[in-house]
Amino acid sequence: MKEIERKPKKSTLGKWVDKFELYVFAHFFGMLIALTMGLKTRERMSHNNGIGAKGTFTFDLDPDIPSHPFLIQGEKKPCQVRHGMATFYDDAMATIRSLSLKLSDKPYESPFDMNLNTGSISLFWNAASFWKLAKMRRQKWGIEYQDYYKKYPIGREGAISTLRRNPTSFTNLTYYAKTPFNFVGDDGVQRYAKYRAIPFNLDTKESGLIPERDILEPENQRVIPGETKTRNYLKNELANRLKTQTVKYWFQIQIRDFEDDQDESIFNCCIDWDENKFPWRNIGIIELTEIMDWDSSNLLGFGVSNMPKGLDCIPAKSIYDYNSLNYMRARTEIARKARLLGYKVFGKPIEIPENENRNSSTIV
Repeated sequence: MKEIERKPKKSTLGKWVDKFELYVFAHFFGMLIALTMGLKTRERMSHNNGIGAKGTFTFDLDPDIPSHPFLIQGEKKPCQVRHGMATFYDDAMATIRSLSLKLSDKPYESPFDMNLNTGSISLFWNAASFWKLAKMRRQKWGIEYQDYYKKYPIGREGAISTLRRNPTSFTNLTYYAKTPFNFVGDDGVQRYAKYRAIPFNLDTKESGLIPERDILEPENQRVIPGETKTRNYLKNELANRLKTQTVKYWFQIQIRDFEDDQDESIFNCCIDWDENKFPWRNIGIIELTEIMDWDSSNLLGFGVSNMPKGLDCIPAKSIYDYNSLNYMRARTEIARKARLLGYKVFGKPIEIPENENRNSSTIV
């Protein structure tokens, strides 16, 4: 597996330099996104093409999950979910699909947020590799990341894992957080956790797994010639479904203990944890009952800092640290605020039109 070299520094001074570099990078990145996307184009950092829904979250805890003050059996909370897809404004393309969860009825404030995407592994594994991905994107009408996939084959494997083409619904996909988080419960033991959301009906078969043509060329995400599905077919399907029925997901957790001799690769979001050793356990049920209008959906913001004590982000030491991804995400709140300011100054984004502007990363 070819990765960007981690370059750890051993001396005390070197460790401080690493931390300062990470601090500067994360804040620079947040400011860059705030100015270029948040304020200027009024876009999210990613997953601009989406739709929101609201409902309830009910804790239905597996008894083997260690106790934690936030996890209260039977408690019901309001929740909001935003289903989206990365980069493009065309549902029929081969893209990453997402489920962002907020246990709150407010636009941002929340005791618990979680961002999840299709596929169990990622295209990047630390802040340094994410920067390489961004620099090497070179998108043109639905084709992107050719150079990145050539240089970093693990990124190509991540794309194959996470891309979905023409799923029949958001509701029959499985979504993973990929990056691990802390789990320190009532017993004070250091553990780590990953999260996912799966269809409530466990017999549901996941749709949209990419076909052979996309496995051979994951950089080509374009709509298939002759495609009859519309630009908004997936969002429309969810809206129509919620008119007649509720939508349910199991929200699950995977937990492992801290070990004195543990390999740092356990934090690598390009490597799955063994499900036989660390089985997925139920936390609760997401039940969506109502679609949100376009403007309300756009006001939603999700942050990795919206987490209870003990379930928060794992500290990072450098831009090469696997945990630097969540460190970076935690410092992009300025981008969300810039986007909301952009709404006030320039107006809210228009709804995605049903036109022929296919394979597009622009809304018009």
